[in-house]
Amino acid sequence: MIGKRKEMKEEVVTREYTINLHKRLHGCTFKKKAPKAIKEIKKFAQKAMGTTDVRVDVKLNKYVWSRGIRSVPRRVRVRIARKRNDDEDAKEDLYSLVTVAEIPAEGLKGLGTKLIDDED
Repeated sequence: MIGKRKEMKEEVVTREYTINLHKRLHGCTFKKKAPKAIKEIKKFAQKAMGTTDVRVDVKLNKYVWSRGIRSVPRRVRVRIARKRNDDEDAKEDLYSLVTVAEIPAEGLKGLGTKLIDDED
């Protein structure tokens, strides 16, 4: 079983998740909400993809901060892609890139995890 789990983490994959920021930021001080939201998104991606190197896209950062430091969106739909690291001096051979996914008109509630087929 350990061999299979290691094998799963080695493959390049892209998935879409809905992250409930509201429950992760409950009780957080107003002036720390947006920075903590970014940290929680990174923590979620780290757990979901099994990589310690997590990179947040600029558009996702702008989306989280769009309503200010206090009024963070309750839920955010993200696309997490596990990619190969091309740097020679990198410690890990894989990293996760977190980008904002397109938001459906009917809302984010109830959307599950979706596997995305990579074109490249």
